[in-house]
Amino acid sequence: MTTVANLLARKQLLLERLQENPGPHERDEIERLLAQIDTALGLLDQTGPGETGDE
Repeated sequence: MTTVANLLARKQLLLERLQENPGPHERDEIERLLAQIDTALGLLDQTGPGETGDE
């Protein structure tokens, strides 16, 4: 599974957990994790396909 696919799968699971009306502390944690995933996806999108960003 690619990094992007893994991140998207994790995001989907977290979004499903939000649909279950978690308590406020769990909701905060889920939203924090979603923000991290969105940041990671954004960074991967900036590097583009086939680029590592290590140059």
